[in-house]
Amino acid sequence: MNVLLIGCGKMGGAMLRRWVRHDDVRFTVADPAAHDLPQGVTHVSDASELSARAFDVVIIAIKPQMIAEVLPDYVHALAEGGCYVSIAAGASLATIGAVVGDEAIVRVMPNMGALVGMGVSGLYANDRCTPEQSAAVTDLIAQTGSCIPLGSEDEIDRLTAVSGSGPGYVFEIMRAYVAAAEALGFDHETARTLVFGTIAGTAEAARQSDQTLEDLRKSVTSKNGTTEAGLAQLMRDGELEALLNDTVQAAYARAVALR
Repeated sequence: MNVLLIGCGKMGGAMLRRWVRHDDVRFTVADPAAHDLPQGVTHVSDASELSARAFDVVIIAIKPQMIAEVLPDYVHALAEGGCYVSIAAGASLATIGAVVGDEAIVRVMPNMGALVGMGVSGLYANDRCTPEQSAAVTDLIAQTGSCIPLGSEDEIDRLTAVSGSGPGYVFEIMRAYVAAAEALGFDHETARTLVFGTIAGTAEAARQSDQTLEDLRKSVTSKNGTTEAGLAQLMRDGELEALLNDTVQAAYARAVALR
């Protein structure tokens, strides 16, 4: 399978480095600013260097506001029976279809975990995609972590609010947690070690457990103990739950507005 990656920024580059570990796909990157590409990847600066109808999959990894200006130059590169895959956050199927026409298009919303092969991506294919195309794209995306098939484009926006934007929420929670550890007297590096290890270990324990998150929380909370005292502050008046709900609702509203 021949794949063209238009744009090779942070997310596109991260995903590319996972993809090139598999020998059955040949990649070409079109990006004038691309550098330090993995071995075996072909690099071109613009569409004029590409042959017509050469690619089975064209991945759109440029900023959404660049699609109308940049993508038309690459329409000739898609092979007959090929499909477009967009990882451009907020760019709807209608936005892409207005440029490429009535073609098979798959929208993918990845997240930062793809950098380390632990991404959580959502995927929605339009009705022009064949089952074989959807399966091939799903397999490709799954090489960067887990890939969740979605039943509507609205689900892409909802997933964006949870996992797409989620790393930003988690980083901020971690920052505040590290600051709290420092306020107790730990130096910065020790605070980071404590917080990062606690979050990573707890998440993995939860992933491997059949218990609910509430039951797991209860299992580490002794009556009148330190965890109970801390949770009494964290959970007071339902503020944390309300804040997280407001957070994802605001992100979802913005995703809808960007369609």
